[in-house]
Amino acid sequence: MKIGVISLGCAKNLVDTENLLGMLQQSGQEIVTSPDEADAIIINTCGFIESAKTEAINTILDTADLKEEGLQKLIVMGCLSQRYQKELEEEMPEVDRFIAIDEYPHLGEILSKVLGEHIANTYGKAPRVLSGKPWMAYLKISDGCDNRCSYCAIPLIRGDMRSFDEDVILAEAEKFVKQGVKELNLIAQDSSRYGFDRDGKLHLSSLLKKLNAIEGVKWIRVLYLYPDEIPDDLIITMKECEHVLPYFDIPVQHGSDRILKLMNRRGNRETIIDRCRMIRSQLPHAVLRTTLICGFPSETEEDHELNLSMIREIRWDHLGAFTYSREEDTPSYEMEDDVPQEVKERRLAEVMKTQREIAAELLQERIGKTEEVMVEKTDALTGMYVGRSALHAPDDVDGCVRFRSSRDLQPGDFANVTYTKSADHVLIGREE
Repeated sequence: MKIGVISLGCAKNLVDTENLLGMLQQSGQEIVTSPDEADAIIINTCGFIESAKTEAINTILDTADLKEEGLQKLIVMGCLSQRYQKELEEEMPEVDRFIAIDEYPHLGEILSKVLGEHIANTYGKAPRVLSGKPWMAYLKISDGCDNRCSYCAIPLIRGDMRSFDEDVILAEAEKFVKQGVKELNLIAQDSSRYGFDRDGKLHLSSLLKKLNAIEGVKWIRVLYLYPDEIPDDLIITMKECEHVLPYFDIPVQHGSDRILKLMNRRGNRETIIDRCRMIRSQLPHAVLRTTLICGFPSETEEDHELNLSMIREIRWDHLGAFTYSREEDTPSYEMEDDVPQEVKERRLAEVMKTQREIAAELLQERIGKTEEVMVEKTDALTGMYVGRSALHAPDDVDGCVRFRSSRDLQPGDFANVTYTKSADHVLIGREE
C-alpha cells in the first residue's frame, strides 16, 4: 500500500513520526511524499497550544477532501488524538481512526485492522527512518514530564517522565553516525532531568560523556534544560567534551519570582541568573537561548519590567517569546485571564525589541572571529553557502550563516568561516 505521512509539531513529535516510518518500511509498505499518490495518509498531530491545534484541525480537514479524489484511508495520531479522541471521533467521521499515544504499543495491530495490510507491531523497535537532513538527527532521551508547570498540558498528554535506556540511546546514536549523521540533537521535555525518574539522580552528564566518545560524531547539542537542574558538573562536562557544543537552551518563562511561583516553576530569578553566570564563567563563548511568556494571569507592569531587566542582565543570544493563552485542564485555566490581549501584545513587542538590540550587539562582537560552520545548502540566487555554527540550532529560529568559499562544498560539509558583518539574525563571512 502507498502510505503518506504528515508530521506536525515539535522535534519530539518528529521522532515519533520517524519511528512510525520505520515500522511501515519494515512491514514492506511504500512510503510516498505526494498526497495525490497515497492510498492512505497518516497525520501525526500536535495539541500543545491553540495555534498547534488549529493547524492540526485544518490539516485534517484539507486531507479529508482527498477522499473525494481516491484517498482510501485517513488516520490521525499524536497529541491531538490523545487529548481529544472522543470529541474528534464524534465531529470528524471522515477520519477512519484516531489513535491516542497510549495506544502506540499496539500501533501495528491497529493499523493492520484499519488498512487491511499487515503492519508489524514494532513501533519504537524498528530502525527509525530519518526524514530530514541526512547529516542531522534528533535523539529523544525521554518522554513525558514531571514538572507540572501550571500553564502546560504536556503531562496531561504525554504523562509522567520516562527516561529511555542509556544503551538504547547510545546504540541509536552509533547507528546514525555510521549512516553519516554528523550532528546529534538531544531532546526531551526536560533533558536536564534525564534518568531522575529511575533513581533520583541526574544522568545527563554521564550520557554526554558516552555520546562524546562515539567515533565519527562531530556535534552534540542539548535542547530543553530546566534552569534549576544545570549542576556545575554538567557545565564542566559540556566544557570538557570536545564534541558537545556550548549551547544552553534554557526555557525560563519569566523574570518575576511572583509569576514563576504562579507558573509552578522551581527555582527563581536568582537561580536563573546564577546559572547563566556560572555557564559564562566556565564557557565564555557559550550560547544562551530561552523562551518567555508575556501576559500570564495577574502579570503587572512591575512583573513585565522584571522580564525586561532579566533580559538585559543575562543578555541571551537567542530568545523567543509568546503571549499567554489558556489551556483547558491546566491549573492556570482556572485563573482569571485578566491581562488584555492588547497589553499582552505590547509587552511581547517590548520584550522582542529589547532582545533584538542585545542580539545585534552580540552578533557584532563575533565580527572578525572564525568559527566552524556546517553547510546546509547553496543559495540559488547569490551562490553563497548557507549553514549553521554552534550558535544555531537546527529548528530555523536562531538565524544562520551565509558565506563564500573557494572550495566546492556539499551539504553536511564543514568550513572555517571568518565573519565580516551581520544583518538581522544572519552572520556573513568567507572561508579563506
